Amino acid sequence: MARPVLRLRPNSEGYLLLAPAVAVYLLFAFYPMIDVFSLSFSQWNGLVDEKVWVGWENYRYVMTKDTVFWRAVTNTVLWTLFAVTVPNILAFGLALALNQNLPTRSLLRIAIYLPVIIAPIAVATIWRWMYDPFFGLFNVMLTSAGLAGWIKDWLGNKDVALWSIFIAYVWQTVGFAMVLFLAGLQNVSKTLIEAARIDGAGRYKTFRHVTFPALRSTITIVLVLSTINSLKAFDIVYGMTGGGPAQSTQMLAMWAYTQAMQLGSFGRGSAISVILLLLTLIIVIPYLIWQMRKTED
Repeated sequence: MARPVLRLRPNSEGYLLLAPAVAVYLLFAFYPMIDVFSLSFSQWNGLVDEKVWVGWENYRYVMTKDTVFWRAVTNTVLWTLFAVTVPNILAFGLALALNQNLPTRSLLRIAIYLPVIIAPIAVATIWRWMYDPFFGLFNVMLTSAGLAGWIKDWLGNKDVALWSIFIAYVWQTVGFAMVLFLAGLQNVSKTLIEAARIDGAGRYKTFRHVTFPALRSTITIVLVLSTINSLKAFDIVYGMTGGGPAQSTQMLAMWAYTQAMQLGSFGRGSAISVILLLLTLIIVIPYLIWQMRKTED
């Protein structure tokens, strides 16, 4: 007698292949997210005490009594605004330049992208040395150039510390956006560009009416990734200043970590994390919806 053959429903093979990835996502991403949301309504030191339900108390505390929280909110918003614009504008200009037939463009692409693969904590160590007020590269160069009056304690002065870190962040991240823009530029239809030039369009009109519209999806991806990465900035700030001096470089992600892991208040740390998540969604989702409607139109 012939053995019965196990027949799978249509698309069931796809579900089976997706199952391991979905299981990993649920275990290491979705469950911790739900647990953090639950912890934000509780009081727990992360060690031996039992979790105590306190309702909205953690949110009320961080918003009304925690002065560092609002400093972190201000820094995070400013950081995000500049991180979404400055590195991406530089990256776009570099991509346009390195998309030309330059003799050393491959080496230049490698040199600009190289900082991306360096760990953020290593980048923080490198730039912390360069910013050293006594032996750092920048102050030595200023002294050699006769500009000793410009010397500052770049990471110890609360007026310039955040922007000093931001320069290091731009150095590390500009290469990633540049590669995405390069990929988008190389996917622009050569036929459309040639047709525009045959019709008499110059470089500016060709770029405006052919190249730039073709990069719309790439620009959306770059802006969304930049926004998410900037909102959760942690490693490079932690490695360079730890939030100092006087909390002048404190960020929401780092303040959540400090509350939970250093001050032992997992409830307040989780509440700050949830607020950061909601802030991210409030910024990213409307932009995605707007871009989707523009694409449909």
